Amino acid sequence: MLRTALRNVLAHRARLVMTALAITLGVAFVSGTLVFGDTVTQALRGASARNFADVAVSVQARVRWDTDGTANGGRSTTLTAELADRVRTVPGVTSVRPTVNGTATLAAKDGRPLNADDSWQNLATNYAPDPRQGGRDSRYPVSAGRGPTADSEMALDRRTAEKAGYALGDSVRFATTGPTLTKKLVGTVDSDDPRVTAGGSLALFDTGTAQQLFLRAGQFNELLVASAPGTDNQELTDRIRASLPADGLTVTGGAQLAREQAQRIAESTKQLTRMLLAFAGIALFVGVFVIANTFSMLIAQRRRETALLRAVGALRGQVVRAVLAEAGLLGLGAAAAGIALGTGVAAAMRPLLDAAGAGLPDGPLVVSTGVFGWSLVVGVGVTVLAAWLPARRAARVAPVEALTTVDQAPPKRGLLLRTILGGLLTGLGVLTVLYVSTQRSGGDGNLETAGLGSVLTLTGMIVIAPLLSRPVVRLAGAVATRLFGVSGRLAEENTLRNPRRTAATASALMIGLTLVTGLTVTGSSTDSALEAAAVRGLTADYKVSNATGGGIDAALAAKVAEVPGVAEAVPVAESSLAARGQGGTLTGADPQRLAKVFDLEFSSGSLADVGPGRVALSAQLARATGLSKGDTFQGTLGFRDDRRLTVVGVYRPNPNLGDALGTLDDVLPYARGTLDGILVKAASGRATSGLEQGVRAALGNSPLLQVRDREQLTKAQSGEDGAMLDMMYGLLGMTVLIGVLGVVNTMAMSVFERTREIGLLRAIGLDGRGVRRMVRLESVVISLFGAVLGIGTGIFLAWGCGSLSRASLPGYELVLPWARLALFLLLGLVAGGLAALWPARRAARLDVLRAIAAQ
Repeated sequence: MLRTALRNVLAHRARLVMTALAITLGVAFVSGTLVFGDTVTQALRGASARNFADVAVSVQARVRWDTDGTANGGRSTTLTAELADRVRTVPGVTSVRPTVNGTATLAAKDGRPLNADDSWQNLATNYAPDPRQGGRDSRYPVSAGRGPTADSEMALDRRTAEKAGYALGDSVRFATTGPTLTKKLVGTVDSDDPRVTAGGSLALFDTGTAQQLFLRAGQFNELLVASAPGTDNQELTDRIRASLPADGLTVTGGAQLAREQAQRIAESTKQLTRMLLAFAGIALFVGVFVIANTFSMLIAQRRRETALLRAVGALRGQVVRAVLAEAGLLGLGAAAAGIALGTGVAAAMRPLLDAAGAGLPDGPLVVSTGVFGWSLVVGVGVTVLAAWLPARRAARVAPVEALTTVDQAPPKRGLLLRTILGGLLTGLGVLTVLYVSTQRSGGDGNLETAGLGSVLTLTGMIVIAPLLSRPVVRLAGAVATRLFGVSGRLAEENTLRNPRRTAATASALMIGLTLVTGLTVTGSSTDSALEAAAVRGLTADYKVSNATGGGIDAALAAKVAEVPGVAEAVPVAESSLAARGQGGTLTGADPQRLAKVFDLEFSSGSLADVGPGRVALSAQLARATGLSKGDTFQGTLGFRDDRRLTVVGVYRPNPNLGDALGTLDDVLPYARGTLDGILVKAASGRATSGLEQGVRAALGNSPLLQVRDREQLTKAQSGEDGAMLDMMYGLLGMTVLIGVLGVVNTMAMSVFERTREIGLLRAIGLDGRGVRRMVRLESVVISLFGAVLGIGTGIFLAWGCGSLSRASLPGYELVLPWARLALFLLLGLVAGGLAALWPARRAARLDVLRAIAAQ
């Protein structure tokens, strides 16, 4: 029986090629994900280890913020030069590198801010030359020029300098938390810090300048300690810890720091790997339909052969094992090809991502034995599992069927039990999704319920698909018959001949289109809500904000107001507010001026009623606290001062304002004297083009300060989600491709199965063109059926589960992107036509006499 299984694989190579390809793609998805994840993790760990290669012990200081309510508040630590000298005297210490850490956002040479949206990655530190290293800093090898030695100089990492367009001797503009500064670029360095290689920037200053920018004179954030060869670093860590004050300092071994950073890196890459593996699982699930359909058709075509085996003594168990062995051999070969393809994809992903700006560190391609093992297990396991039911069906072939002809169709199985089960699953899933649609909370419980409802609904649709195929195919067939005559009629009848096969083929395509449609509808609805929220109530033409989330100097509002063409420049500040046990934010602005750049909807009171000690509350905060217009309450501002406040109005919640609204004078002292933003209104009849440059100039062209118009504010809300959606579209595209391969496989095997029938059709007058048209229409009808089910199911699931977004996105409403949905339907039709090219050509080229004589 094993020889029989091997012979069957070799004898039906052409009929198994599409199934093998589906398995190969699924396994390639899995192996490529695992190899890429291991490669990136190992490279990041290597970079982390190199970053701490010379660090035996790290002494880190906790940063304190001076919150004196003035603009002079800053950062300070307990780690001083005196403590650094104390560490140098500890036995075993060879050198101590005092470090000052901060962030500095650069402006490129052409003036545009560099990486302003991710300013936390824009690292800045001091360049600490070591006399024993020839006056160089061993952590940052100089690639060109030299390190900074004066307060007018700085250095950049080589990648950032190239990206920004700076050369040695250029003046580099940057900002930390205050106004724009300019220093001369005297050198570029190389860095293995994963934060820098992942797309961040690195700015280096001499130690005094770094302290002036980020701390206080004589203070440090960290001491990096090097040890003598042969020193026990754990004992050295304990000795240093004992020599320093216990408060405000943390002493950690360098090896532990490297492990901790590597662990954080591994956790971050693990999330990406999990997401990719989830999509790989979806692709393999779709592949199950292709495999099961293939073996079902093969067994139906080999009924007489199987009956002969039974007649000569083969037991049912032997037949089952033979079919499963055939599936195992197919899965083994396809899995091996998938591993090779996945490894190649993983090798190509890193340079592609680097070209897109990912900045992954260099490292060897890591292909572990686990990748081979899991990929083989997945490939062979999925194939054998999918072939199990067809194998059981083959074992039930009676020996007497050896006397029948190959043209006799296998006995048809009723659909009653399947229809009942599918109806129950679909009904339960629909009811669950309808329940979810009534919920407004996106908590874990509701999300799990939504996931369960979606799985039940999709599973039910797969089970009940044979029943649904008849009305959809009849409708499509009527159109095909009217347009193409007898070829359309034959295509309709062929599609309805085996509803199970049609449903299985269409289901593979339906799953991918369900996910793509659900993702598209949810994404479009979310984007629409985000876009509306980004500018809701805002009538200003520009909004000025700090990219780091820090404040804006209050004096800048007056400078912006003096820019020609600016009618209003309204400063806005924010502070914390606690009322009756509920926390929130209090926005401060001049009520009269705010009315010119903002349109708030009040359910009681008005903006004009806001004044000193008089605040308006959002409806959400009013409900939570039980306060209404006219009530007086004790509010805590800035986490420290209690004030008696009076509610003078309640307004509709707005994402562009806080939970409460007061005057600027009431709020500014609790906002550390800085503004949260400036709302700018252009003069009536004045074109806004060119006004942005004037506002930027008034702000000192600081790379930290963003000046965004309404369109840019809208794009900023949906830009990150759009990039994620594009990546998910690409991943789901693999699923749709496997579904299309299923259509190709079904049509090719159907042509082989109907060889004699096609020959008879040719003999009675149907020409080759008519045969090609018949096969193509059959493929298009199957693909159309899958597309209709997928698009319809995806819309329903997006409608029901999308309601959970209303908790975090109050303006969320279902938005159907009709153009994209029509495109998906068109893609289904095109996929059906393309899938039939090879089978239709093969059918049309059959020799009539040989086809009629086929047994």
